[in-house]
Amino acid sequence: MEATGKSERLNRIVDTARVHFGRPVCKVTAPGGENRSSFRLHFDDMDVIATLRPNVRRTHLEAFVLERLRAHCDDLPECLGVVGEVLFQSDVGGRRLNQEIMRHTETGRLDLAAQAAAAIFRIHSAARRADLHQMLPHLGGSETWISNLVAAVDSLQPYSMGIDARFDRAAAAERLACPGGQFVKWDCRSGNAALDRAGRLRWFDFEYCGLRHGAEDFAWLIGDEAWPIAPDQMVDVMIDAFDPGCGHRIDTYLDYLSVYLTFHCVQRFKLIVKEARTRGWLSKARVRKYDDAGVHPEFAMQICSVGAYFAAQSPVTAPLARNFEGAVDSFREILREGRSLKSA
Repeated sequence: MEATGKSERLNRIVDTARVHFGRPVCKVTAPGGENRSSFRLHFDDMDVIATLRPNVRRTHLEAFVLERLRAHCDDLPECLGVVGEVLFQSDVGGRRLNQEIMRHTETGRLDLAAQAAAAIFRIHSAARRADLHQMLPHLGGSETWISNLVAAVDSLQPYSMGIDARFDRAAAAERLACPGGQFVKWDCRSGNAALDRAGRLRWFDFEYCGLRHGAEDFAWLIGDEAWPIAPDQMVDVMIDAFDPGCGHRIDTYLDYLSVYLTFHCVQRFKLIVKEARTRGWLSKARVRKYDDAGVHPEFAMQICSVGAYFAAQSPVTAPLARNFEGAVDSFREILREGRSLKSA
């Protein structure tokens, strides 16, 4: 039944594309795996990305945002039309950033990181020119959402010492409560950017976009457990790429980023542990190929190292640094022993 459903969904996409573009589809490939919503359609003279999401509202939101942003910058796909529930976008390239960056030396990696950061700032600037801050939904604005974000630090306890009594949960929640005044793409993991044949980097997958502080997009990038750039180097990249037009001073922007990123790292850590208990450990190559959660002990260590660094940057989160450091040690031992977290 599942295979039949996939076949029907793909046939629907292909038939819709044939009518919309007035030519047959020669071949279909699945860049993110067959279980994803997007497929690459190969025509005789071009490639197109077709997306059929379960939530049609998100499809139309993405199309609307792509059209608005594209009028002001070229750092994202072009919307080629929406037919019913199917969104067609230009193909921004098959060299995903999460894989491409691993093929470079340190200098090349920093250059790619700089391109990625600069593109995010340009997209934010384009959103301001397009007045998207007056149109889009606010993200993470409820007290419950923020409370859950803060409470998630308890997931570190089994892999480290108890949460320090000096950690003020109320102060953390207050710092994270941010009015949605700035466009955020959301989900700016490195697997959601790609390079074309000319080496131009573009971001894609805007279905979860909305309004918040703005620094959250950089939290997604830096807090990607498969991202190989050290935290202090990424801070330098941020300083170099910073756009003062965002409405914040660089020091306050980085302070907020540090606090938010600390809790973002906790969320990624929770996801890794959850998936490891269900699926067992995955290879790092598979994680990068399919842009999967970083279900590998080294990725767990990486996200905790990033969390420790950024937690230490703010008095609000500094007491949590030792929890991240303890979790790094725990997963180093898990890696050494070859121990699985998968439930029996």
